[in-house]
Amino acid sequence: MAISKTEKPSTTKTATAKKLAPKKVAAKKAPTTKTVASKKTAAKKTSTKKVTQPSPEALYKMTEVAAYYIAQNNGFAGNPSDYWMIAEAQITSLYK
Repeated sequence: MAISKTEKPSTTKTATAKKLAPKKVAAKKAPTTKTVASKKTAAKKTSTKKVTQPSPEALYKMTEVAAYYIAQNNGFAGNPSDYWMIAEAQITSLYK
């Protein structure tokens, strides 16, 4: 029996083959358990290092730079002595 081009082959064989084919079953994954790391409760020691006093030359330079930035923020409109005193107060408060 020859099949003509207009005649379709029967699909009964392919349909039954699909029904009989075994289904693929996904492998079950083993349940994962998370291990919780133990937290250390030891208190950290806070170090209270003593701040060393800078040299007078270093204090002068820091005051000079701070006074410049204070004056710059003010637009250089004030008295330079006032900027110097403000900067000196800020620097000395850092090292008390």
